[in-house]
Amino acid sequence: MENPSAKYDMLAIVGPTACGKTALAVEAALALGGEVISADSRQVYRGMDIGTGKDLAEYVRGGVTVPVHLVDIVDAGLKYNVFEFQRDFLVAYNDVKQRGALPIMCGGSGMYVESVLRGYRLLPVPENEPLRRRLASCTLDELKEILASYKTLHNNTDTDTVKRAIRAIEIEEYYAACPAHECSFPTLNTLTVGVDVNREVRRERISRRLGARIDEGLIDEVQRLLDSGLTPEQLIYYGLEYKFVTLYVTGALTREQMLSGLEIAIHQFAKRQMTWFRGMERRGVKINWIDASLPFDKQVEIIKEWFYDKGA
Repeated sequence: MENPSAKYDMLAIVGPTACGKTALAVEAALALGGEVISADSRQVYRGMDIGTGKDLAEYVRGGVTVPVHLVDIVDAGLKYNVFEFQRDFLVAYNDVKQRGALPIMCGGSGMYVESVLRGYRLLPVPENEPLRRRLASCTLDELKEILASYKTLHNNTDTDTVKRAIRAIEIEEYYAACPAHECSFPTLNTLTVGVDVNREVRRERISRRLGARIDEGLIDEVQRLLDSGLTPEQLIYYGLEYKFVTLYVTGALTREQMLSGLEIAIHQFAKRQMTWFRGMERRGVKINWIDASLPFDKQVEIIKEWFYDKGA
């Protein structure tokens, strides 16, 4: 049961791949009476276990299993999106709170994390063909001026191309006609903890973990997914492990090309994750960074101090 003196509604633990955030989230859950809500864009898919790093054994400590939500909720082959994540997150969040436990969001999918922490309005907005036709002849500067006339912009980065600017206007028009309660996402008072891992340590962990996943049967997992009826194109869509291993299984890459290309891609992905989190900080999300080299018990003690008081 969470302490009633806590300052926060939720704990979020974020960071790049291979930083140890899942293990830390589990330890924090045990210490704070929490349950984990995954914010990982690929762990939602059933049957995609090794490649997405579900590592469900990490949620078991000394015979105690920490509940985890939003894992294995969608069939592989479908395309889950941020709107669906927000919807499913709120269901899981309310479920955890109603049972008196602490929601602990954990993940590295920056857009998913930020959609919750900053309360994105992400209703599934249909295309507005009459509006698109009216805007088709506008220049990008004209579209920016139209978009700036709205009281609330959907996303300030949506004005780098004509196509995206028109879509942004389309979204704002839809929101303007939509009842406010249907557009809103609740503001959650969240302590956000970022796991700060040394770059070289992260690289070494990524390389070691890739080797372990190959040994655990990643190639067989991809073959099973293909044998189940998924097309190579469907698996390649999911990127990283599924892209490179599918290309290997289908003969487009040698084993050596697959391993070297995949390792480089994962390193680049981790760098992009950190870039996103730094961007979140610039956009107003306070991230309290914690040193991944500290023992877990020390990390948890620091989180408890932040969570129950002390100025985070």
